[in-house]
Amino acid sequence: MEQRDRTAVATFFASEPMAAGRATTLSEGEAHHARVRRIAIGDRLRLVDGAGGVGFGNVVKLGKAQATVDVDLLDRVEPLPVIHLMVPIADRDRMLLVGEKATELSAFSWRPVMWRRSRDVSPRGEGMSFQTRLRARMVGALTQCGGAWLPVIYPDAPPDRTVAACPAGTRWLLDKSGEPLPSLPIAAPITLAIGPEGGLEPGERTDLLASGFMPVTLAPLTLRFDTAAIAGLGIVRAALSAVVERTRG
Repeated sequence: MEQRDRTAVATFFASEPMAAGRATTLSEGEAHHARVRRIAIGDRLRLVDGAGGVGFGNVVKLGKAQATVDVDLLDRVEPLPVIHLMVPIADRDRMLLVGEKATELSAFSWRPVMWRRSRDVSPRGEGMSFQTRLRARMVGALTQCGGAWLPVIYPDAPPDRTVAACPAGTRWLLDKSGEPLPSLPIAAPITLAIGPEGGLEPGERTDLLASGFMPVTLAPLTLRFDTAAIAGLGIVRAALSAVVERTRG
């Protein structure tokens, strides 16, 4: 197969493995999206698999249930400096929004935590059916933002299990009484923990600090969990990107 260029009219999600020189079949949902976008046979698409694979190829079949793309180029994109996100199990619509923005800002993982105050929320985002909806929102965000990596979604867990599973590295707890985040030295990997609506209970906060989490603040204000998560992730991503650029320079 003749090698082609990396220009494309749109980005779509490939749920099956891709290989250069092999056709890839897109899902029914992606085929529907292609029809809505008025994609035609012969159009060149960019495909992402959410695990760093980026393929390029031309549409060779387009039906109601599926679309087929003849992939002739396959690139591998390394992840950005790693940020793990500990999010509270909370209002499901606001969690979906955070999941969408976490994808756009390239969070490496999504760890939902059942804090004590999470149990007072209804309807809350939890369980396998919610994670299915969450992943679909993340896929949509990924194809729109041009990224190559979906956050790894972990099962719901209580705080002790979540902390025990956290990777080594910098651990920050968003807390209005903490150190101003922009003034701190920064290095990946970073785990960013966000508490529930109403805040952490004293024992939960004590346990996090004992596990190496340092309180950091975005503003001397009480932020809603979705505001804190999106703003905190954005600030951390920008700071890590600046470090990368300085290193390259």
